[in-house]
Order: sequence, then structure tokens, then C-alpha cells
Amino acid sequence: MAQWNLLYDLYERRVRSEIAHGSIPRHVGVILDGNRRWARSIGTTASHGHRAGAGKIAEFLEWAEEVGVEIVTLWMLSTDNLERDQHEIDELFDIIGQAVRALAAQRRWKIGVVGDLSLLSEDLADELRSAQDATKDMDGLSVNIAVGYGGRHEIADAVRSLLRDAAAQGRTLEEVADSLTDEDITNHLYTKGQPDPDLVIRTSGEQRLSGFMIWQSVHTELYFCEAYWPDFRRVDFLRALRSYAQRERRMGR
Repeated sequence: MAQWNLLYDLYERRVRSEIAHGSIPRHVGVILDGNRRWARSIGTTASHGHRAGAGKIAEFLEWAEEVGVEIVTLWMLSTDNLERDQHEIDELFDIIGQAVRALAAQRRWKIGVVGDLSLLSEDLADELRSAQDATKDMDGLSVNIAVGYGGRHEIADAVRSLLRDAAAQGRTLEEVADSLTDEDITNHLYTKGQPDPDLVIRTSGEQRLSGFMIWQSVHTELYFCEAYWPDFRRVDFLRALRSYAQRERRMGR
């Protein structure tokens, strides 16, 4: 075991050394996928898998903080997930609420909410708002908790918000249509005021975004990892950063 740990440490150092200086992404999005499959693989319940995944979050945020990432967006519950069995949804709400409460209690990270709180239970919505309010003055890493989130739903919400603002200003639909720009939509997204993600990581081997930040990810680098989220290690994160550092980002040019 000691020899294995030594080899692992040496490999991790090598990967870290291959990350070019100055190439750390400012904003990293993570699709926390594979909790249920991880649970099945060891013969336990989905609830146990979700709790194991929740327990990985603080550790991941420490890794991100260590290398200088400024913003992390964690997709913890999608709008599609809300169609699961109600018992599992209730357990998920409870697990997410506990996890967010624990993150806020550390008084270390600035927590933001990304998603439609009206789709959640009142208890979870209140928990998310409380965490956001309690950490709003924190410096350092900003952590977006994406719960009740779907990319199409976000864009529809942004359009609704834009139209309400225009109506409050007394503008007609024709005036809005004639002047509408990409920036207008961007300024009404859940992530308004933040840079788009430079890197999105998805665990569990699935190679798709599934609607995660589809407006914001037009120039985002994607990294797909085979490990289920509860098994995700620091070396897996470093590999993602190494892959990002080795890419030529032309931003569509």
C-alpha cells in the first residue's frame, strides 16, 4: 500500500508539472454524474450514492481553490432529474440541502444559486437562499449551486425576465424585437455578471452536455472523465486541467 501511495504521489506531481503556468481556467463547470451507477456498482442504495457524491464537493472545491480557479458551477440537480420517483427526489432535496448548509457553514466560499427555485421544495429553496445570503460577503472562490437547472429552461427564464423588464420600461414587443442582442439574453441568465465557463468537466463516462450552460458554453472546452463522481480524485481534476492547458483556444476565430 505504501508503495502504491508513493507511485500515485509521483504520478500526481508529474501531471501537475505538465500544467502550463497561467493556463488555469477562471470558471470551471462540473456535471456531477454517476452517483446512482456508483451505488449500483457496490451494491448499495441510490441514496447512499447521492450522499457519497455530496461528500465529494468540499474536497473538489479545495482542489479548485488550490490551483487558482475563481468560479465553480456544480450541476447537482437538473430539471430532467425532477421527473424521477418522488421518494428519490425527496431524498435528493434533503441531501442537497444538507450539503449546501455544510458548505455555507465553512464561511469559506461565496455561494450562488443557479436554477429555478420554484421547481424545488420550499425547504430546499429556503436553504439555498439562506446559504447565498450568509456567504454573500465572502472573498475568494465563488460556487454556483445549479439545482432545478436546465439550459433551455434558463434561456426561457432569461427571455421572460427580459420581456418583464421591457414592459416595466413601457417598451413594446416590436421595440424589443428590433433591438434585441445576444448581450441582452446574457444579462438575464442565472449567471449574469460572471464569465462563461472556460472548462466543463463531466464524470461517469457520458460524453454530452445534456443542456448544461448551453448558452454560456459556446467556446467552452469539454473534458469527459470515466470515473463516477464519488470516485473522482484530485489526479482526475489535474488531468482535466492538463488537457485544458494543452488546447489551443481560438474562441471561434
